[in-house]
Amino acid sequence: MSHPVDPDSFGFLITDLSRMIRAEMDRRVAEAGPGITAGEARTLSHAARAGSVRQNVLAERMNVEAMTLSDYVDRLEARGLVTRRTDPSDRRAKLVELTPAADEVLAAIQPIAAGVRADVARSISREHWGLLMELLKTARANLAELRGGRDERSDAA
Repeated sequence: MSHPVDPDSFGFLITDLSRMIRAEMDRRVAEAGPGITAGEARTLSHAARAGSVRQNVLAERMNVEAMTLSDYVDRLEARGLVTRRTDPSDRRAKLVELTPAADEVLAAIQPIAAGVRADVARSISREHWGLLMELLKTARANLAELRGGRDERSDAA
């Protein structure tokens, strides 16, 4: 029995692209040796994007298990790149926050990410790339609307 599945459907394309970008970033971070692992680099980047963020929310956004994130945060905290503090609205929850020392590491990660973006976009015109980015933002906003207006940028706590 045949099960027709479109390998180029929106969901598959987004998933494949995300997986491939992550793998390439991981490889390049490992090669560049900024002093942290690729997982720790992702954690710093997501925490920078979110600001003060609950650890469980950060794990969800990164699509990793809570224990995996806890290991990353433990190592980043030991290096003085993040701190954890009790969430004033829920004493059981911990907020992850960047320290000023994280700026230097994030600055080392940014050119790596820019290189990956440049390689992904290399045969796409600037105009089409801009349109792609706007359309993806619209698709994200459409999904956020289904979640009651919350999107990845606004549900930090």
